[in-house]
Amino acid sequence: MFDCCGGGLGAEKKTGPGKEPSFDLLSVDFSPEESQPSCCDNASRRFDYVLWVSLILFFGGIFVRLFFPIVPAWLEKFSLTCIQLASQTWWAVAAGIIAMAVLSKTPKELVASILGRPGTMSGIFRAIGAGVMLDLCNHGILMVGMGLYKRGASLGQTIAFLIASPWNSLSLTLLLAALIGWKWMLTFLLLSAVIAAITGFLVEFLTRRGKLPVNINSITLPRNFSLRTSLREMARALSPHPANIASMLLTGFKDSRMILRWILMGFVLTSLVNAFVPEYFLHKNYGPTFAGLMLTLLTTTLLEVCSEGSTPLAAALFHRAGAPGNAFAFLMAGAATDYTEIMALKSTTGRWLSALILPILSIPQVVLFAMLLNQPFIR
Repeated sequence: MFDCCGGGLGAEKKTGPGKEPSFDLLSVDFSPEESQPSCCDNASRRFDYVLWVSLILFFGGIFVRLFFPIVPAWLEKFSLTCIQLASQTWWAVAAGIIAMAVLSKTPKELVASILGRPGTMSGIFRAIGAGVMLDLCNHGILMVGMGLYKRGASLGQTIAFLIASPWNSLSLTLLLAALIGWKWMLTFLLLSAVIAAITGFLVEFLTRRGKLPVNINSITLPRNFSLRTSLREMARALSPHPANIASMLLTGFKDSRMILRWILMGFVLTSLVNAFVPEYFLHKNYGPTFAGLMLTLLTTTLLEVCSEGSTPLAAALFHRAGAPGNAFAFLMAGAATDYTEIMALKSTTGRWLSALILPILSIPQVVLFAMLLNQPFIR
């Protein structure tokens, strides 16, 4: 097979003059280059079925609820879920688009100076700190993470940022403390940072070994780099003139489009789950057992729940099911297995391996820590 946009599975690795080419799956690069043939440009203009079908179904569900008071029970549940997701996440999606607009005007050197050198302990810890402190819903965080990658953050820093951030914003951390207590909240917080750090370091190690691609957007800070000068450049680029603001917002929307398509698809799938999966099934099978943990992982993979929604659900697993490990897995695996994040990583990096490495490395850690947390509660 051959993909005009990235070499495809037929990509070859040259071994030197006069030698036979060898094939290495891990070396195949699916990222588009500036010099790619025109078919890549044609592909980017194809009709986006995922975006438009998801958009029609999602807003169709909202429309049904607003204008048709009497509908079948399943359609009513689908519609109510669409409205609930829209009311919970609109601000975060809007904030994510604005953040993407600002990042598009942010000098790469400034991003690199804030996040530190890729492949270093400092760079990973700075990314984790940014994920914890940035007070956005996971859908807004996802846009910011992809924007950071485009501005030069390494894959390891991007993944560490995403793992640390979905429920760890300041407001949701306080909410979780109120729901399950400070001791358990701090335990969850520490373990999530550990998983983010381990996963980030492993990704950086694989990148240095050539098993994962280096971010083509990465830069090396020049010796004469000045933080003050870079901030001044950013301030000029963020000039509050109406024309500039409109241009920035348009850029932010365009840059967010590939992520919005997966967010909308996740919303539709979640609404379908709520419409057709009996509620008693979700409340009955999530005890502190290995089977309950596996079911929790499956559910959080299929269920696209906003951070504000996942925190109360995790607290319900903590109290009603008596399974703190399952609650931790529900919060963490939402980042590690969430198809929205995986597809966004694939779209941004251009390689499936760069996206799938997130669940491959992080899920075993989540399962291990969840089983340890559940151990005292197994009867």
